[in-house]
Amino acid sequence: MIAFAVLRPVTSEMEGGGNATHLEQPRWDILDDDLTLATLCVTFPHLRGPAMLRLSCLLFLFLAAAPALAQSPAPVKVVASDYPSLQAAADALPATGGLLVIPPGNYELTSPLHIKTAETRIEGTGAATHIINKDETGQPAVILAPGDLKEKPKSKLWRVQMANLRISGNPKSGDGLYCENIEEIYLDGVSIDHNGEDGIHLKNCFEDPRITACIITYNAAVGLNIEGCHDIVVSANQFEENQDALRCVDGFNLCMTGNNVDDHLRHGVVIENTYGSVVSGNMIEECNGTAIILDRDCYGIALSANVIAHHLEGGIDLRDAWGCTVSANNFVLAHKFGVRVSKDSGRHAITGNAFTNSYIGDGKDKRPAEAKTLMGIDAGGGVVIDGGSDCTITGNTFTGLPQEGITATDASNRLIISANILTDCGRKLAKGSPAINVGKATNVIESNNLK
Repeated sequence: MIAFAVLRPVTSEMEGGGNATHLEQPRWDILDDDLTLATLCVTFPHLRGPAMLRLSCLLFLFLAAAPALAQSPAPVKVVASDYPSLQAAADALPATGGLLVIPPGNYELTSPLHIKTAETRIEGTGAATHIINKDETGQPAVILAPGDLKEKPKSKLWRVQMANLRISGNPKSGDGLYCENIEEIYLDGVSIDHNGEDGIHLKNCFEDPRITACIITYNAAVGLNIEGCHDIVVSANQFEENQDALRCVDGFNLCMTGNNVDDHLRHGVVIENTYGSVVSGNMIEECNGTAIILDRDCYGIALSANVIAHHLEGGIDLRDAWGCTVSANNFVLAHKFGVRVSKDSGRHAITGNAFTNSYIGDGKDKRPAEAKTLMGIDAGGGVVIDGGSDCTITGNTFTGLPQEGITATDASNRLIISANILTDCGRKLAKGSPAINVGKATNVIESNNLK
């Protein structure tokens, strides 16, 4: 049966005499499935010409679409324990989606679990729901992607969610979770660890991806690899001992806030060919490489209020970035530099940051000048303008650093260095070395600094 809205004409008297014809509010009538336009008889004696034509077109379009709408199955709840495998449970979801519940247990996979339906939520019971990738040929543990993606590369699924479960792999497995062409994807409370490639890989999940409250650890490549996404929220996650914590490439509007990034084998956050983004309020500690890198035509990015602590290469490396803000960050124990601006980078505001070592007052440093490992020694880095241009360096503090607080190479140009405090800098330089050294850089205004 088809529910059909029938509009009937009503004639009423007008104020001052005469009659007016209007349509009453729709009344739902039930019509048989085999109704065709030819058998539909609706009489509107007062409608003529274009008005009747528009009504006829609307009726035709409704009748053409109504059978398909009437036959669409409702979303369902599927409990994985009622099926012989996780894939069988996922395949039981209709095209309209639903809820896939995965009870506690270890679920060993030798081929990826593929979720192919939109409007779908995959829900576990916390870490007790454990998907284990036993594959050793580089395949992901779980794939979220349209089933016809190979035949239709532009095919998309909307609003797929995953929450409250654990996914792990092995050194020869692929990504923990691979997601492609999922719009408004939402990942919450997922544990992703020990996978042979990325922990989470989002590819062309363009509209509004959200990754919150996940723990992403010990993955051989990137913890969270984001490619070709837009309006991205990454919040309140924990990253530990991946190769890199987060990589955002060819994207727009990354909002990365309130995350804890610790002990990475290479870099912390790598952003390339992305604009209009904010990285703020994150704790980024102990990378063997650099805490934050902006490269390949980044612009209009704010890096603010982060603690950038104890990195062997450096704090923030603006390799190819333009018009960015670096403000209110704390750079502590950054070994080679706090902020570096390369020759392919410029037009930055660097203001209100603290560049420091492990000084704790009363002439004491928390860490020794020499130790068995580089991570054990006292260190600190300031601002290095390495050929960059059009930068302001204002209102910062530079304290307890082994080298100069601010340096610029000869190719650097158009710098304002003002209202900074530099205390106890150049510890490993010859006595009397300047705390600010701009060499032969051109068009430099240096004023009102307290040294």
